[in-house]
Amino acid sequence: MLSPDVTLELARRLYAARRSRTQLRHFSGAYPQMTIADGYAIQREWVRLEQADGRVVKGRKIGLTSRAMQQASQIDEPDFAPLMDDMFFAAGNIPIDRFIAPRVEVELAFVLGRPLAGPGVTRDDVLAATDHVLPAIEIIDARIEQFDRETKAPRKVFDTIADFAANAGVVLGTSRIRPADVDLRWVGALLEKNGTVEETGLAAGVLGHPATGVAWLANRIAPYGERLNAGDVVLAGSFTRPVTAVAGDAFRVDYGPHGVVALRFV
Repeated sequence: MLSPDVTLELARRLYAARRSRTQLRHFSGAYPQMTIADGYAIQREWVRLEQADGRVVKGRKIGLTSRAMQQASQIDEPDFAPLMDDMFFAAGNIPIDRFIAPRVEVELAFVLGRPLAGPGVTRDDVLAATDHVLPAIEIIDARIEQFDRETKAPRKVFDTIADFAANAGVVLGTSRIRPADVDLRWVGALLEKNGTVEETGLAAGVLGHPATGVAWLANRIAPYGERLNAGDVVLAGSFTRPVTAVAGDAFRVDYGPHGVVALRFV
């Protein structure tokens, strides 16, 4: 385990990197003893720094939900991070200077109508507690380099967890989906970049059912004395691979009967 002083220092470096849009080298390279628990400890210290600036936690994101991504990261569970209030963007033009190396993912966002506190939360509990589900786009970013600038080695899951599980932005759709009315496993989407379909997917790609991840999250944060609150927005996990973006790129995600979410980086 990293010492409290090191944990705080690494959180401060991430806090500064987000603002300066300057990438950091892998923490796991400098601290090979780093663990998943250390990653979450750094993340929690970073949240405290954001809150000291007046930022508010508006929900959570769940990442690494696909089997392929878990195998690639050599873990057997997803990861998670907070969604801060300044990470929410309206559809339309998105300032690219808010990011370092943005990529776009397709998600479903659960908006909770009542709290969820583990342990023992089930998928049925999640569906019952959800007020509605929205189609969404997550913008992910890398304050810690995805690949080391010299060795080209990929970052480890500890780095990703410390780095807010790579989350940086959320764009929510407006078409409300009631969980009782739709089998969420079959919600699908087409991800277009500059008019070309880059990715397609079904929400079943998220742990078999997107609500499964929300239940996992409620149970996973319980040992920290935390819960999911009424009004929280929970991104359940991407069901497409991330697609890179540069200034001028336009993205359109077509959810069929559940509407379209579109943005352009400017």
